Amino acid sequence: MHESGQGDGQQRAVVTILLGAFNGARYLPEQLQSIAIQSWPNWQILASDDGSSDETPKILQDFARTHPLSIMAGPGQGLVRNFMHLLQALPDAPPHVAFCDQDDVWLPEKLETALEHLRRVPEGCPALYCSRRLIWDPERGSRTASRAYPHPPSFANALIENIAPGNTIVLNPAAAALARDLAGTGGDVFAHDWWLYLLIAGVGGQVIYDPEPRLLYRQHAGNVIGAGEQLSRQIGNKRAVWRGAFADRVGGNIAAMQAVVRHLTPENARRLELLAQARAARLPRRLALLRRAGVWRQGRLSGATFWGAACLGKV
Repeated sequence: MHESGQGDGQQRAVVTILLGAFNGARYLPEQLQSIAIQSWPNWQILASDDGSSDETPKILQDFARTHPLSIMAGPGQGLVRNFMHLLQALPDAPPHVAFCDQDDVWLPEKLETALEHLRRVPEGCPALYCSRRLIWDPERGSRTASRAYPHPPSFANALIENIAPGNTIVLNPAAAALARDLAGTGGDVFAHDWWLYLLIAGVGGQVIYDPEPRLLYRQHAGNVIGAGEQLSRQIGNKRAVWRGAFADRVGGNIAAMQAVVRHLTPENARRLELLAQARAARLPRRLALLRRAGVWRQGRLSGATFWGAACLGKV
């Protein structure tokens, strides 16, 4: 174990890794091996297999013979509900919790670095750690750092943008307990990681963004979402905004936060209400309400696209 000035409690901290799996046999062994060699040795995996028809169950079972891994059956309703299902399976007093995709490769100090950041948060305050990634295409031999976000995370940002990639997220025990208790209210959110960013920021917790990449984010044809940073995907994302996909995602997030509004800070509950009102209003009141809500995105182009979509009623 690395000595890093941590107290005894932190040195004993266990991280439960929530692994969502579905037909991941091609890449899963490499991901599991990257967990096995983490510099932070106190981890355990809870894997939810969402009905795989390939060798995924066998790979998990083989790994479990020599490593702390438990396997459960998923709900069979896709990636997001599988991770919500894993959250709901956490114990009454969960430890630190990390989220894991089946096809990435973690850099060796990923968990240890997250814990070093989270240990600075006052006990009892919900906190979420996330980081940049190395967008990795092994077939082309390319590794490119994902977009850096220049501004601190906030609920006003989370309402219309997600900067917390799920495969980088680690929750402290207070955040894990809150997420477990409220996971059943998530409804039809677009992404579990966006929901977590909204939730932890919304309750007044701390969201820690690490500008250093901590994993290799594998790009392949089977990615459910993908990095979204290639030009072709960016163009596709902009087209999806005009087709109403972004508005649907924002609407789902609003509904999910309205379901837990009693947990939000008064200021953030008010932001949520103003955003909901804005979506139902006509110009120019729509824009005025959005400005009162204070919502914003991390980049100028992204922000301009948002306001353009707002003018057309696509938010």
